[in-house]
Amino acid sequence: MITYIIRRLFAGVGLLLIVSMVVFAIFFLIPRLAGTDADGLAARYIGKSPTPEAIAAVKERLNLDEPITVQYGEFVKGLVVGTEYDSGTDVIECSAPCFGYSFKTGTEVWPQLIDRLPVTASLAVGAAVIWLVAGVSIGVLSALRRGTALDRAAMMVALAGVSLPIFFTGLVSLAVFSYYWGIFPPGGSFTPFTENPIAWAHGLVLPWVTLAFLYAAMYARLTRAGMLDTMGEDFIRTARAKGLPERTVIGKHALRSALTPIITIFGLDFGLMLGGAVLTESTFSLPGLGKYAVDAIRGNDLPVVLGVTMFTAVFVVIANLIVDLLYAWVDPRVRVGA
Repeated sequence: MITYIIRRLFAGVGLLLIVSMVVFAIFFLIPRLAGTDADGLAARYIGKSPTPEAIAAVKERLNLDEPITVQYGEFVKGLVVGTEYDSGTDVIECSAPCFGYSFKTGTEVWPQLIDRLPVTASLAVGAAVIWLVAGVSIGVLSALRRGTALDRAAMMVALAGVSLPIFFTGLVSLAVFSYYWGIFPPGGSFTPFTENPIAWAHGLVLPWVTLAFLYAAMYARLTRAGMLDTMGEDFIRTARAKGLPERTVIGKHALRSALTPIITIFGLDFGLMLGGAVLTESTFSLPGLGKYAVDAIRGNDLPVVLGVTMFTAVFVVIANLIVDLLYAWVDPRVRVGA
């Protein structure tokens, strides 16, 4: 097991390196291949109305006149150990991981990402608990009651959840539960858990349910399909022939085998959520990473877009690593064959 974990850790580090290359290529290499010169790239990192002096300063600061390998080396150096920007009159130190400074606020991007992470993490964790418990439970019950009214009703709700976009269900829930009945706040603010746990949960109920509705529907359909396939396997019939209680057959044997695809999709979904639930945060005006990215895209704030992109990629890589480790725990054959 230790060897398996070490192997996966090295693979995760290698994947992060590949991710850094891809992100660098998106923001620096592909524009060059499309015909943009160093001046054009520098102008994108200045914002509106760039002056020749500002373009020259950005070119020097980002090494845009250097070969692409040197630029990538400086990019990785900034991520790992930080970097320094010489403005001519002053030297600005950007601590690691350095994604630069926002065009709109002039502040360092990394601290802004950290400040918004609790909002996104609160949204992702709460919604993940709801969609995982509800989706798996409904999927198991639907598979065990196949063909009944409960099964049909559950799959109809799941189909509605998959079909309806988040911005639609979010606006409907805001109109009904916030503006009409006044049960929940309309959004736009966030109370930290450490300050007031009740206010924290009360302000996130609607975003949690809205986000979980979509994912719970997908998990219910996936769990149902996995359970139906597993219940017909020989080892399930053998377990029943041995006289094991039905609860043990379902919980210990059938459900555990059906969890493999659930673990895969949950790890990826949760990793993406930690990188920012864009539609949910925008709909409820939550000051998280997703809304931060949307505002940056609208304002052409490239350092912020780069930072959120890299931040999200890191979470997805970590989620993949955790999924690999959970595979080894759920199914020992995975680590034996690895």
